[in-house]
Amino acid sequence: MLQTLKNVLIGQPLRTSQLAHERLTNLKALAVFSSDALSSVAYATEEILLALALAGPAALGYSLTIAFFIAILLVIVALSYRQTIFAYPSGGGAYIVAKENLGTNYGLVAGAALLVDYVLTVAVSIAAGVAAITSAFPILHPYTELLALLAIAFITIANLRGVRESGSIFAAPTYLFVGSMFILIAVGLGRWLFFGGLTQAPSANQDLPVLGGLTLFLLLRAFASGCAALTGVEAISNGIQAFKEPVSPNAAKTLTWMAGILVSMFLGITILAHVTSVHPSGSETVISQIARTVFGTGPLYYLIQAATAMILLLAANTSYADFPRLASLVAKDGFLPRQLANRGDKLVFANGIILLGMLSSLLIVIYRGETHALIPLYAVGVFLSFTLSQSGMVRHWLRGKHSHRFLHVLINGLGAASTGIVLVVIAATKFIHGAWIVVLLIPLLVWLFWVVKRHYIDIADELRLPVTEKPKSIKHTIIVPVAGVNQAVAQTISYAKCLAADVRAVHISVEPEQTEKLKAKWQAWDPGIPLIVIKSPYRSVLNPLLHYIDRIERREGDDVVTVMLAEFVPRRWWQLALHNQSALLLKAALHFRPHTVVVSVPYHLKH
Repeated sequence: MLQTLKNVLIGQPLRTSQLAHERLTNLKALAVFSSDALSSVAYATEEILLALALAGPAALGYSLTIAFFIAILLVIVALSYRQTIFAYPSGGGAYIVAKENLGTNYGLVAGAALLVDYVLTVAVSIAAGVAAITSAFPILHPYTELLALLAIAFITIANLRGVRESGSIFAAPTYLFVGSMFILIAVGLGRWLFFGGLTQAPSANQDLPVLGGLTLFLLLRAFASGCAALTGVEAISNGIQAFKEPVSPNAAKTLTWMAGILVSMFLGITILAHVTSVHPSGSETVISQIARTVFGTGPLYYLIQAATAMILLLAANTSYADFPRLASLVAKDGFLPRQLANRGDKLVFANGIILLGMLSSLLIVIYRGETHALIPLYAVGVFLSFTLSQSGMVRHWLRGKHSHRFLHVLINGLGAASTGIVLVVIAATKFIHGAWIVVLLIPLLVWLFWVVKRHYIDIADELRLPVTEKPKSIKHTIIVPVAGVNQAVAQTISYAKCLAADVRAVHISVEPEQTEKLKAKWQAWDPGIPLIVIKSPYRSVLNPLLHYIDRIERREGDDVVTVMLAEFVPRRWWQLALHNQSALLLKAALHFRPHTVVVSVPYHLKH
């Protein structure tokens, strides 16, 4: 039943040989790896306005200048990552670049920053998508958290179905959003420039509470908030191996498309917000206000809202494409559990996908699906990974003898300096608003990476076997716990007698009358091994058995004591709930005991 349900949800398994056919075309890759970056258009301008609004309506005019500098920064970062794509075609992005050029610890810091960012990307994107839905349908606002969790579940299942299939699912909404945004920008700017018919947004007449004057710190905070537009730019460099051959040219071309589309939409939306004098509102998003001003409440308005909601919900797919890949690389290096390095039935890193879904759902629950509560945590990890990646690339070019290496150094050096400055600005301006959580979390993750690595090193050292060491003979006693005489016990004793000469049946006596009946049946049956009865005045089965095992090990000097458990298995899974699971409790208690082996002998019932 479980296998059937799994096949319905994620489809039939794929052969390993089909991996090459699961690679993405440029159009699908743009949808998969760029949805996060492109979707930031829906909230980046709003975050700038929210910060500037603290100084009153007059301060909102600085949004254009701030957006212009963010656009320049975006171009610099995109050019820098184009070079990374050609230098490291195997993918891995900031983690691989920093680890190989700056050292393992720097690589782990970059990896931790990216992993945190990917979890936050899912939470922020889903929360923003649900906010777009509730802006259009306010009646759904009380169900914000539930809608967000359902969206995460849907995207998780879609990604478990495979890279190519998830790309097909998410391509249409991505291009619908891009098309609708360009229609909104073209119509809005056309009405403003040529027809003079673009009115102010209704919120322009609302008074904003002035909480302070316009200061340099406030401008820097607005800039830091708007830098959310750059999140996801590194995604393509992390997932190069998902592209069809030739991987590097295709990835670089897709990155160029993404940067061009993103800059155009971001600047266009910010200009429209400026000319319509939109004020940020707690009940309606800036995109919704602009669309309502340009199109009214007709079909095009609802198209914009639907496209925005879909791209924001599906923007999380970028993280689902990159988080499992990055986690697999870190796991292969021994810094994360090895299960994260395994591909699932659909040739995706299923364990990483499931882990990402669980962590992002936890964030949604903790922050109750509020976008503005999550945004301050968002950009620190992004710009830390940007800075480490570009610094690593500078070291890469300086160590090698590449043609035009000084031009490469200039581009990546400019990228490292720019993102480094922005990182300091973001950390300083958003520290008390939640960024401190990420600042503390990244070192904690790096420490956990080394804890995992040390565990694997210790395990390898202890399990290492010299080739000169031969297997030793082991003296052991087999104990068969017995509650009654039945077919399952008979099968277990027969199996035990094949493995050792010293086999003992042990009965823990809780009910004296039942014990006497069992002794009579045992004597009549006579299986050829003794029945040892241990009284338990406190009705515990486990403790007397453990004390008996201790006595054997202490007095008889056995190397190993084998406890062989007779279990009967019903034909139907639900019938398990009708029986005591004493064997499970015994296995759980004995599993961590040294010099004790637990063997389960199943007896399958026919009826």
